[in-house]
Amino acid sequence: MEVTAGDVAGVLLVLVATLLLVVGRVAMPRAALLAFGPLVAGLGISTVCSADIASSLPGFVRDVQIFVLVPLAVLLLVRDRRDFAIVCSSVLVLGFWEAGYGIWQSVTGNGASMGGAYIRAVGTFGAGNVMGMSVVVGMAFLTLTAFALFAPRRGLVAACAALGGLGVLGVALAFSLSRGTWIALGVAAVLTLVLFDRWTAVKVLACCASLLLVLVVGGGVGGGSQVVVERSKTLVGSVSDPDQSVDDRYSLWAAAVRIWEDNPGTGVGLKNFPAFRDAYAGIELSSGSETDDPVHGYSRQPLLSPHSEYLLFLSEQGAVGFAGFAALIGVVVAGLWRRRSARDPFWFASVGLMTFLLVNFLYADLGGPTCALAAIVLGVVASRAFGAVRE
Repeated sequence: MEVTAGDVAGVLLVLVATLLLVVGRVAMPRAALLAFGPLVAGLGISTVCSADIASSLPGFVRDVQIFVLVPLAVLLLVRDRRDFAIVCSSVLVLGFWEAGYGIWQSVTGNGASMGGAYIRAVGTFGAGNVMGMSVVVGMAFLTLTAFALFAPRRGLVAACAALGGLGVLGVALAFSLSRGTWIALGVAAVLTLVLFDRWTAVKVLACCASLLLVLVVGGGVGGGSQVVVERSKTLVGSVSDPDQSVDDRYSLWAAAVRIWEDNPGTGVGLKNFPAFRDAYAGIELSSGSETDDPVHGYSRQPLLSPHSEYLLFLSEQGAVGFAGFAALIGVVVAGLWRRRSARDPFWFASVGLMTFLLVNFLYADLGGPTCALAAIVLGVVASRAFGAVRE
C-alpha cells in the first residue's frame, strides 16, 4: 500500500482530533456512531471472511482511513461556521489551482492524450489519474455554486466574482473531457438549484441549454471546443454504441455482479477483485486502459476495480459490507434532510457535494490522490448533517 502526503496529513488530522476528544475539548455526536459503526463492523466481517485475509488487511486499513477515521476527525474538528468556511475555502483554492493548470495544459498541448493530441486537462495528477483534476474542480464548482446563489445579496461585485469563478472552473471541467464528472456535476448542480429556487433552476438550465445548442450546431469555436462537443456527443452513444473504455466498464460491472452472486454474504474480501476478475469477466475485456502525456509517456493502467464504488463493495464485501456502506449514506442523507435550511449556503454546499459523490460512485470508485479530499468532504458534510455546524 503506497503512502502519500495525503495519508500523512490524514494521520495528523486523526491524532489531533483524538487528542481533543480525550481531553474533552470536543464530543462525538451520537449520530456518528450510527453512521460509522455498521461500516466498521461490515469491513471487519468481510476481512475475516476474505478468501485471502493477508491481501485484505491493507484494504481494511485503507477503507477505515477513508470512510471512517478521516471523516470522523473532520467531523470533530469542524465545530462552527468559521471552520466550515475554512474547509470550503481550501477546496476552492485547490480547485482554482488545478483548473488554471488544466486550462494551460489544454491550450498549450501539455495535457493527456485524447485522439492523438495532448489536449486533455488533467492538472497536476497526470494521465495516470485522468479523473483526478475533474473531481477536484467539480467539488470546487459545487462549493462555489452554493455561495454564488447567495452572492447577489452581498452586492454586484460579489455576484460578478462568483460568476467569473464558475466560468473558470467550468472551462477547466469542459477541457477535462471527463464524461463521468460531467454527469455527476450536472445532477448535483441541478438538485442544488431546484432546492434553492425552482424558477432560478429553470432560468439557469435554459441558459445552459441555449449555450450547448449553439456549440453543437455551430460545431464549436475551435480545436479545443470542437473536441469538447464531440466528447459530449459520445454520452448519448454510451448505451447504443459504447467506445472501448465504456465497453470495458460494462464488462467490469458484469464481472462484479457475478462475483457477488457467487459470494453474496461477505464477498471475496477487500482488494481481491483483481484476483477474481478474469474468471468472471468476458473475453471482450481489454488488458488495461491506455494513458499518455508528455511527462510520463505512454503506459497501460491495469483494471483493478469494477469502476463502481457500490459494485466494489458488493463484490468484495458482499451484502454485509454493502449494508454498512448504505447505513453511512442513509444516516448522512437523513441528517441533511432533517437539518435543511433555505438560508444556509453551507447546507446547499453539503447537499451538492454529497450528491456529487453518490452519483460519481455509480461509475467510479475512490482511488489515487483524491481519496484524501473525498474523505475530508465526507467529514465536512457529516458535520453539517449531524448538527455540528448550525445556522
